Amino acid sequence: MKQILLITDGCSNVGLSPVVAAAHARREGIVVNVVGVVDDGELGERGATEIAEIARAGGGMSRIVAPGALTETVQMMTRKTVVQTIQQAVQHELRQLIGPTAALEKLSPDRRGPVVRVIDELSETAPLRVALLIDTSASMRPKLRAVGEACRDLLASLRARKGKSEMSVLHFPGNTEADVLAGWTSDLAKAGDLFYKLNMKGTTPTGPAIMKAAGHVLGTAMPEEATEAPGAWRDTGRTSRTSSGDGIWSDYIV
Repeated sequence: MKQILLITDGCSNVGLSPVVAAAHARREGIVVNVVGVVDDGELGERGATEIAEIARAGGGMSRIVAPGALTETVQMMTRKTVVQTIQQAVQHELRQLIGPTAALEKLSPDRRGPVVRVIDELSETAPLRVALLIDTSASMRPKLRAVGEACRDLLASLRARKGKSEMSVLHFPGNTEADVLAGWTSDLAKAGDLFYKLNMKGTTPTGPAIMKAAGHVLGTAMPEEATEAPGAWRDTGRTSRTSSGDGIWSDYIV
């Protein structure tokens, strides 16, 4: 199972639409979850809208949290996504075996019990790979201490699973679309120090960063055509975009 867990305050302003990027990741079998650490006011509202749209396109969940609740939320979303992924696979198998209307909740108690136990067991034993993608734009500076703590505690949570669990940490903006702070590992002994002395920048290229993280998870570069998808937009000095009125920016196409 493969996940990208994006921690951001929203409001991307450079490169490919993050919604389009999340949709591409999902088509590659990678779930994109998003934790938003946003402030009050117009910027917070706009960021929250983008965060929800990224998660929806990526087949994942989104949560808006205060820095103090970040660790608990990151662990909850990671585990819940694992369970949901396994449940979806089980539902698919049930439909193949029983029929198109088959569903776990429709099984009789004596048949449902063993299936639920299998789901619980797979949730703990199935291999899991999580790419933690951190927004280190200038507006995230006061929140990085909480991000570092969440990173360390998530790895401790993953180590407690029976199955093989790996985590990698990337941040953006960097020298590329997203720079790898820590490669795939089950033992980030100094996770709390990863963000020390980072060169924080003003832009927020969330879309390109998601594409880079997806390639990192897969161990290959994402297709070139994806980076020039119809939903792409290039920085032209704009710091905001217009909304179509339904919470999706007019140049977002999924």
